[in-house]
Amino acid sequence: QVQLVESGGGPVPAGGALRLSCAVSKNEYSSNCMGWFRQAPGKEREAVAAITTGSGRTYYADSVKGRFTISQDNAKNTVYLQMNSLKPEDTAMYYCAARLGDVCLRLQSALDFRYWGQGTQVTVSS
Repeated sequence: QVQLVESGGGPVPAGGALRLSCAVSKNEYSSNCMGWFRQAPGKEREAVAAITTGSGRTYYADSVKGRFTISQDNAKNTVYLQMNSLKPEDTAMYYCAARLGDVCLRLQSALDFRYWGQGTQVTVSS
């Protein structure tokens, strides 16, 4: 059974930074589509960033471009989301998602992902 384990969330003041990690428990593929999503209370889950592991090609939501960076460490089967210049509107539960043995063609919809982590809370105070 594939499991995704996220870590790195927490409280942070506006303008601060956090790095989220997502470790994949089992990976037999050289290429996966990995995504980060977030969901604030009362709002729909939205895609934040995506990466094709192997090629390293990335995609970002307009709201986070220039502030967030998605990256990979294939040796550790881990994907990261570096979040800089955080704003109160970035407050949400952040989820990691995976589609194994595939590539990302764009910033993927949540419906495109089979595996999900449990989420990690990010709270940005003003």
